[in-house]
Amino acid sequence: MTALTERTGAPTPLRAPADARDDGGGPRWRLAEQLDRRLGDPEADGPLSYARAAREDAAEEFPADACELLGSLGVHHYYIPAEYGGALTGFPQLLQIVRTLARRDLTSAIAHGKTFLGAVCVWVAEDRAGAARLASLIRAGEPVSLGLTERTHGSDLMAGELVAERTDGGYLVSGEKWLINNATRSRLVCLLARTAPEGGPRGFSLLLVDKNELPEGVCRTLPKVRTLGIRGADISGIAFDRAPVDERALVGREGEGPETVLKALQITRSLCTGLSLGAADHGLRLACRFAAERELYGRRLIDLPAARRTLAESYADLLAMEALSTVAARSIHTLPDELSVTSAVAKYLAPTVVDDILARLRGVLGARSYLTRYYAHGRFQKLERDHRIVGIFDGNTMVNLYALTAQFRTLARRHPVRPGRPEDRQALAAAFGHARPLPRLRPGRLSLLARHGSSVMGSLPTAAEVLAAQASREPALAPAADLAGTLAAAAGRLHTRMRAQRPAPGGAPVESFDLARGYSLLFAAACCLGVWQHNRREAPHPRTGEPKWRTEALWRDGLWLHAALARLAERLDQALPGLTGPQPVRPFAYDPELAELYERLLGPLTDQYQAGELFSLLTGRIAEGPPKGPPC
Repeated sequence: MTALTERTGAPTPLRAPADARDDGGGPRWRLAEQLDRRLGDPEADGPLSYARAAREDAAEEFPADACELLGSLGVHHYYIPAEYGGALTGFPQLLQIVRTLARRDLTSAIAHGKTFLGAVCVWVAEDRAGAARLASLIRAGEPVSLGLTERTHGSDLMAGELVAERTDGGYLVSGEKWLINNATRSRLVCLLARTAPEGGPRGFSLLLVDKNELPEGVCRTLPKVRTLGIRGADISGIAFDRAPVDERALVGREGEGPETVLKALQITRSLCTGLSLGAADHGLRLACRFAAERELYGRRLIDLPAARRTLAESYADLLAMEALSTVAARSIHTLPDELSVTSAVAKYLAPTVVDDILARLRGVLGARSYLTRYYAHGRFQKLERDHRIVGIFDGNTMVNLYALTAQFRTLARRHPVRPGRPEDRQALAAAFGHARPLPRLRPGRLSLLARHGSSVMGSLPTAAEVLAAQASREPALAPAADLAGTLAAAAGRLHTRMRAQRPAPGGAPVESFDLARGYSLLFAAACCLGVWQHNRREAPHPRTGEPKWRTEALWRDGLWLHAALARLAERLDQALPGLTGPQPVRPFAYDPELAELYERLLGPLTDQYQAGELFSLLTGRIAEGPPKGPPC
């Protein structure tokens, strides 16, 4: 028994349903609530507390106690699919876990969650014997890392120089992988190695190397790299010198390494959004607290119009990214053949928007956002530093935008995709509906290209028409319906411009990246409309004894949908001026209708803050409960 469990007792492992199922109070984040409660009050001084995270960050110390606590709770069992003896039955579960951990400390979330990234290639390859061996080691608490990048090649995986030379019964591995999370602390590392001297798409393979099985002197870890954010994480490297590896270490078949990696990254990119959601919740909660406490010019900061507008707009951005993230996680199961598009959009847009949220909230906190000791353990400056890494790993912003530009011709030719078969319509509905059952992951359906286009994006025109029809019966929905119609028309113009793009020597034209940004924003709008339509009847109902205003106010009259679409439309106008129409647009700060919209949105924001709940479309209590300070 570890020292931590000796102090705290052996906790009962987490057990929760796969989805946010309706328990009579509407869908809610049940697994997230259970995990957060089991981790204890982060305002106290436990292993995953705000104060501990700040001290470890200052000392650049690995969050060992936090990882030990997560292990004692069995969180690592959710890194293993149920078919291999794990607890993971649906990827929305893992999104909840990642978001919950990131809300407390991004360093701990990344350090512990790295095991899933290291293992996911094995799950995707469907090598049942290898998967069974790996699952048993993960269940025993052994961490796993993924060795893709090298010092001089970065994201160019096809230039990798680490080689695996074929021998009788195995391979001799030589070379170096660098900037690898948990390279030093992990027992197992999944390596992308050159197995054909000429390289190329079929010249690389994956090997799951167990460092404990290597003879002495053939493997060494490289020094920890000091970083701006996630300072305590084990960001290091690993080098091999003719290390003998048994042929059983081969993941899948020889030559399939790049394809397996790219398919696996579609899954991890979809789930990285949980890191951004957790960071946004943390930052917005700090800003709300400061705005409630701080007095300027004889008034509280929360009473000043500029601060109120910033908080409300940040909340709308967060809700839009939550809708996108939830659809992405569910699409792993329901629309795996489109995940090359969905994951690229999610991995580009969610971290980018949350970086912007944190930058704007920095203005609310002023000097306190930079200080390390004088306000809330210096949490905001640490949070902002830590989150910057999310847009870089698992494929950076430009990699994901390029992945979209490479599919422009197919996406434009197929738009709008309208699922004809009943099973296709059901799959799309399951991607949007929080409480709908999910099929098991079918790795064989993952594809490097969305050959039939995107049914999520294709749903935008129809969803706008449906909302317009609803608005004729419910006039309060008219503003959201007008925006939806504008965005659907913009999507048509965008796909026309995408169709006209032609590859340029050396890569995609510069304009293509702006079009990819616009595509991502319109994709997120389609997610918001889909989530609204498929959950509006269930989500507003409060639990017995709970006031109605908490979640119901968000859904009533399309409030959150209107605000999310307004924010996406504003970002779209910035990325591609004129795409939403030729008419001049009044400055958003002086639009009285938008000012009234965000003022109404501030009500659910402050209600969730005062109730001690996640900033979310669904109900989810947080462990620290209601704030101790003045009301917001």
